[in-house]
Amino acid sequence: MIEPYVELAVHDSIATITLNNPPLNVFKIEMTGQLDRILEGLRRNDEVRAIVLKGAGRAFCAGSDISEFDAFHEPGKVVELKLLRQNAVFEKLATFPKPVVAAIHGLAYGGGLEIAMCCDLIVAEEDCRFAMPEMRLGVFPSSGGPYRTVRRIGPARTKQLIFLTEPVDAQTAFAWGLIDRVVPKDDVVNSAQALAAEMSKRPPQALSLCKALIGEATRLSTAELISRSLDASDQVFASADCEEGVRAFFAKQEPNFGMN
Repeated sequence: MIEPYVELAVHDSIATITLNNPPLNVFKIEMTGQLDRILEGLRRNDEVRAIVLKGAGRAFCAGSDISEFDAFHEPGKVVELKLLRQNAVFEKLATFPKPVVAAIHGLAYGGGLEIAMCCDLIVAEEDCRFAMPEMRLGVFPSSGGPYRTVRRIGPARTKQLIFLTEPVDAQTAFAWGLIDRVVPKDDVVNSAQALAAEMSKRPPQALSLCKALIGEATRLSTAELISRSLDASDQVFASADCEEGVRAFFAKQEPNFGMN
């Protein structure tokens, strides 16, 4: 029986996914399939409105399990055995229709930083470190690192992070825009869950459609984006959530979205 390296807990409308391969949660091949199955279940669960992704042990995730690399040296093997599915699952997380918050403690290196950047918001403890050290192994970040990092911090700082392989601290990562919030030590999970809870109050259809548009902003032409935005706007203005939002506005009440 394969050990569960990725765990799920659901409380109210918030799902918490935990990478559980301590002490450093190195990302094993089996974890890709386990994460994929959890995401598919959460996609179908209408009661879950937001997700927190965290790590067990001393760190969020230190990257790939280097002990697996011997199986990848033959041409084509790393794609077949690891990268093809891992890229697909990471993209599934990046385009997930519900908001996802990464809660980072300790460090997020290599694939750990790549998976964190698939999340909508990244919250980190003040003593965290971030790095992409793959060049030291003769390779490069191969599960979205080059392009997702560019989208967050631009090409110049992406080259600095990947080419130099040097870790940056949480304050530098925040100043660069690599992460979104820095919080006191031992407060990251509570802070991430508070953000997830706040986003769970938003209209789920509008949030999902808007998230998709934001994700497409650097990939599509302005004309294509306008067309998709108009289609999405038509859907949300005709929704029960819009009726509820307008009702609550005039009644000076908090709206109760997603009930229909």
